[in-house]
Amino acid sequence: MSEERSLNFIEQIVEEDIANGVNDGRVLTRFPPEPNGYLHIGHAKSIALNFGLAQKYNGKTNLRFDDTNPVTEDTEYVESIKEDIRWLGFEWEKELYASDYFEQLYAFAVKLIEKGLAYVEDASADEIAAAKGTPTVPGTPTPARSRTVAENLDLFDRMRKGEFKDGEKTLRAKADLASPNMHMRDPLMYRIKHAHHHRTGDKWCIYPMYDFAHGQSDSIEHITHSICTLEFIPHRALYDWFIKELDIFPSHQYEFARLNLTYTVMSKRKLKQLVEEGHVNGWDDPRMPTISGLRRRGYTPASIRQLCERVGVQKRDNMIELSLLEFCIREELNRTANRVMAVLDPVKLVITNYPEGQVEEMTADNNPEDENAGSRTLHFSNTLYIEREDFMENPPKKFFRLGPGNMVRLKNAYIIKGESFDKDADGNITTIYATYLPESKSGGDQSGLTVKGTIHWVSAEHAATAEVRIYDRLFTAENPQAEEADFTTFINPDSLQVIKEAFVEPGLLQAKPGERFQFLRKGYFVVDADSTADKVVFNRTVTLKDAWAKESAKGK
Repeated sequence: MSEERSLNFIEQIVEEDIANGVNDGRVLTRFPPEPNGYLHIGHAKSIALNFGLAQKYNGKTNLRFDDTNPVTEDTEYVESIKEDIRWLGFEWEKELYASDYFEQLYAFAVKLIEKGLAYVEDASADEIAAAKGTPTVPGTPTPARSRTVAENLDLFDRMRKGEFKDGEKTLRAKADLASPNMHMRDPLMYRIKHAHHHRTGDKWCIYPMYDFAHGQSDSIEHITHSICTLEFIPHRALYDWFIKELDIFPSHQYEFARLNLTYTVMSKRKLKQLVEEGHVNGWDDPRMPTISGLRRRGYTPASIRQLCERVGVQKRDNMIELSLLEFCIREELNRTANRVMAVLDPVKLVITNYPEGQVEEMTADNNPEDENAGSRTLHFSNTLYIEREDFMENPPKKFFRLGPGNMVRLKNAYIIKGESFDKDADGNITTIYATYLPESKSGGDQSGLTVKGTIHWVSAEHAATAEVRIYDRLFTAENPQAEEADFTTFINPDSLQVIKEAFVEPGLLQAKPGERFQFLRKGYFVVDADSTADKVVFNRTVTLKDAWAKESAKGK
């Protein structure tokens, strides 16, 4: 029996709150994405944490879209986010939007103005920044800070009515210009944006800033544990200040380390740049760390949840090896994926002493790791396709595959011996000739021979043609966004190789998008949505072994 893992620090907080009757022992978390792009694997950790806590402690989780910036947000992103969360295996209690609370947030702002804790600012963004001072030098008040409550109420009302241009006015909190926390130095609460909102249309032209909308939305929903990533630690004082001054439900913020993976970028802005500049083929490109990209690559919800579980919940940022994610999917697919034979770089093999026109049926186990996976029938004939790399014209002593005079077993079939080959005018081998041992059939081998190599094959007469996309890591640098050069200069030129004509077992023509297989000796692959009735398309999910481990060792 495996040892039960210890509680992470957030679970300890929740259990202590429940034991002390805080919020009557109720647990309500939320996942609050901004709908300005597709979710990535970093969000998956937050999803797993928020929804996982609620599940563990008999609580609930709200999905709340932080839709306070109409310029960057779109319903396309809303729908993709919902699809990703459900695909990961979670369901929310309520689907909510910050825009649901625009009227209430406006009323909160008015209340702060009435208390003398907010004012309408005329200064530009640069002027505001200059007046804020530095962490060691207090800020200086702008002339607008001394406005009367009546003036501020009038100007804020006129802001709402659309009397001012974008950037002409803002609403600021009158907090603490001497605070060592720069976020407390009269932060912006509202800005003017004359832009169409994906839900409220043109009803509003002023929009709350994240720091004002977030905590108040948590409070409106009576969120008990508001879980954010570490970069929001400096924001917590302001989160608490707004709640205290408004005298509303005291939601509380807790911070954990975000998920950072090697050989990728996690910034939505950078991911969007990759898409818009054509470095990848959309948000769901299988090289992207987006959840939709990982899904199309062949990753499973369980493998991503397993990564989140293994990484755990920490208070300090660190970089997680991409190989750990690859290990999680390898481990799962080794148990669950059916084995099939696919030849990606084919060369013809003719077995000269096998009767021409004869077709034999061979039996192959679908998955040796799963006794309930059953078996399938393979067709064997005298003309096969094998991998080009499995034959050498002049094989060295320790080459245990096929060559003139070398013997090798054809998986689930016979032992063969290489005899000769043909070449084209360019010196490329076009056909290999071999003989087989009739008494060496797999499962009933009476040849008495032992061979060290086994290779895969497909019958030329029965093979189906497939397109195979070999995906690899998108970047050559471990942390491309930390390098001094533009992160796009580290894009791996070999991150995608397309094989237009591979040969696979004919049964794979019936495979449906999303089905996963192990191509024997080649890796794990998934059927892509681009597949048609006439041509199946496979994406490589991951290699059979960590192909980058050797390369990493070489560089050290």
